[in-house]
Amino acid sequence: MNPMSVCSSSSSSSSTGSSSNAKALIVHGIVAGVAIAVAVGAHVYLARSGKFRSRVVGIIPARFASSRFQGKPLVQILGKPMIQRTWERTKLAATLDHIVVATDDEEIAECCRGFGAHVIMTSESCRNGTERCNEALQKLEKKYDIVVNIQGDEPLIEPEIIDGVVKALQAAPDAVFSTAVTSLKPEDAFDPNRVKCVVDNRGYAIYFSRGLIPFNKSGKVNPQFPYLLHLGIQSYDSKFLKIYQELQPTPLQLEEDLEQLKVLENGYKMKVIKVDHEAHGVDTPEDVEKIESYMRERNLS
Repeated sequence: MNPMSVCSSSSSSSSTGSSSNAKALIVHGIVAGVAIAVAVGAHVYLARSGKFRSRVVGIIPARFASSRFQGKPLVQILGKPMIQRTWERTKLAATLDHIVVATDDEEIAECCRGFGAHVIMTSESCRNGTERCNEALQKLEKKYDIVVNIQGDEPLIEPEIIDGVVKALQAAPDAVFSTAVTSLKPEDAFDPNRVKCVVDNRGYAIYFSRGLIPFNKSGKVNPQFPYLLHLGIQSYDSKFLKIYQELQPTPLQLEEDLEQLKVLENGYKMKVIKVDHEAHGVDTPEDVEKIESYMRERNLS
């Protein structure tokens, strides 16, 4: 049937024709209105998207009383405190508008002020780095959309990785959290200090563990499988940080002692990027010698 025949049929009465014409005009008006609304909405969205999560602060949480490594932020790495090396690398990131060190220890604070860092004192009651970042964020005068949690025990963190996790969160409005992984070395497969990660086909985290994941029936490392090592950096939507603070500890988080699992257990999405990163963070005193050897081999001062 000709779609126009409904409105132009000569057999209809004048009153029916008038009614049909009126309905047609209304339908066309609605369609036109929707089209205009969509166009306007798209324009507004695109205009806003350029500023989506645009204000970014990098926070380096640091505490003295570590159960595995007392006073770790102040340990010397080739003549400089580790926290200073992390801060200097962080300053090279292009996406950060501001950088602060958040600590509950006056000795760490004094050291950081000495090399020019902005320090925010936080409570000793903070249970992890994420809670320390949240407290520091609340004490900052300016408002930020993204908070990047940069572990103070990553003295060789590449600024490109920092920029990468920021851009990943900016590009994923359904995620509240982003982080980075790299290839896991076979010798680190069963080291509980090296946290492993598995992701889905869209780059969202499925799980993190101190054990080897996935774990096959043989109980051995599969040299053909691309195992992933979690790096000590993560970024959050600043609004989510406030929610995170109110969430109760979860069973998997407590069992693995991994704070990011609380995010997943509560159903939030976490974007993961894969990067090339050879150097590990410093988790134990034995790691200091390893990272210094790594730096000497590559003439890194």
